[in-house]
Amino acid sequence: MVAIVSTTAYLGLEARGVEVQCQITPGVPKFIIVGLPDKAVGESRERVRAALAAIGLSLPPKVITVNLSPADLPKEGSHYDLPIALALLGAMGVIDAETLASYVVVGELGLDGRVAPSPGVLLAALHAGAEGKGLVCPVAQGPEAAWAGNVEVLAAPDLLSLLNHFKGHALLPAPQPGVVEEPVRRADLRQVKGQEVAKRALEIAAAGGHNLLMSGPPGAGKSLMASCLPGILPDLTPAEALEVSMIASVAGQLEGGRLVRARPFRAPHHSASMPALVGGGLRVRPGEVSLAHLGVLFLDELPEFQRTVLDSLRQPLETGEVSIARANSHVTFPARVQLIAAMNPCRCGHLGDAALACSRAPKCAGDYQAKVSGPMLDRIDLHVEVQGVSAADLTLPPPAEGSAEVAKRVAQARSLQSARYKGRGARTNAEADGELLDEVATPDEPGRKLLADAAAAMRLSARGFHRVLRVARTIADLAGADQVGRLHVAEALSYRRQAPRS
Repeated sequence: MVAIVSTTAYLGLEARGVEVQCQITPGVPKFIIVGLPDKAVGESRERVRAALAAIGLSLPPKVITVNLSPADLPKEGSHYDLPIALALLGAMGVIDAETLASYVVVGELGLDGRVAPSPGVLLAALHAGAEGKGLVCPVAQGPEAAWAGNVEVLAAPDLLSLLNHFKGHALLPAPQPGVVEEPVRRADLRQVKGQEVAKRALEIAAAGGHNLLMSGPPGAGKSLMASCLPGILPDLTPAEALEVSMIASVAGQLEGGRLVRARPFRAPHHSASMPALVGGGLRVRPGEVSLAHLGVLFLDELPEFQRTVLDSLRQPLETGEVSIARANSHVTFPARVQLIAAMNPCRCGHLGDAALACSRAPKCAGDYQAKVSGPMLDRIDLHVEVQGVSAADLTLPPPAEGSAEVAKRVAQARSLQSARYKGRGARTNAEADGELLDEVATPDEPGRKLLADAAAAMRLSARGFHRVLRVARTIADLAGADQVGRLHVAEALSYRRQAPRS
């Protein structure tokens, strides 16, 4: 007899069905796992053996063969422990095989029989719902699995409790969905003294989901303004929160099944490697750009990042997804992020200040800024020069307008965009492209003439031209205008980086 238990393998945000087949045959006692298992899956033999011993069962003195089908799909992770154990118990006749057939099983086993958490339970729950099956998972991840909707979830604390449930001795309670945490706002724009131009650019970036680069001397408030951005962004919609939670689940960062409505804000250090930023590794995991999906990726000290690492962001910023191709896998993660970057004008940071600038100025500025490639800079919609803060600015009272007031205007602009792009494949102005962009962002005649003249004078690329249109559309939304006008185009052009002239 062959006992079969369903489980999943994770390929990006896709949960692919895997059958765990167990057969017990006469012969010299041994326990074999086949089907391209990795080291963690291969070690399941000992964890399963110890867990069964903990509940008073021993392995039969026969040949135990476990096959993970399809056999040509690499199997990674410790979540195969529980399905292997249940398949073995089914082959031993301890559990009814028909009962096991109606569930998808994931979970890691401890030596004492406890079921420990494993990444990707939310994806497994959605897969089980699509297959019309229930889900068996660790008790700690029951609230996470419950977010999948109309799926029967058995959240087991240990192997013995699960056996008692299947035998009808003590039924496991149905878990409730985890709590939805209210966003915590930390920094407020009232803390920023002066910098009206930069705050205006920050508001435009938040309203349209645009990329922003702030350049200025140390201590000008660039990092502070970036930390204020989550406080003016609208909360995630329920569908977006589930989408973000799926990525966090695969990465093993969804604690206690808690869904967060605040948009992700990721700020990796400039020493981050390429796999850390875009994803990858021996066991492919999402990187910072995917963990920031539908949120903000903040890169402080932009030129200090390795150039190859920065250039790896070109594709995600353009397409909204990152494809990781390896010899043994090809995985795609969503990466629709809003890039906020900050940099000093030169290595010493005081370019333009004769009293503080180094002796290599202005050559040092060219060398420093050249670390960021032109194509990368071309993908940034808003370029702002942040001026240093004087002692007089610091003594001024806090501004009358803070994050709450700006957030209201941003929310109004986002609501206009949601209504405009409903069912049209875009969420914000930053995602509009092609015919859709021409339809919603074509300026009036004075604006069209100004844009044409400026595109020739500033040597705008086609990408730069379209990004100016998107920013102008956002400025018009903030002003409550139906059509993009000359003033909106002029302000959008003021934030555009000019190409170097020969």
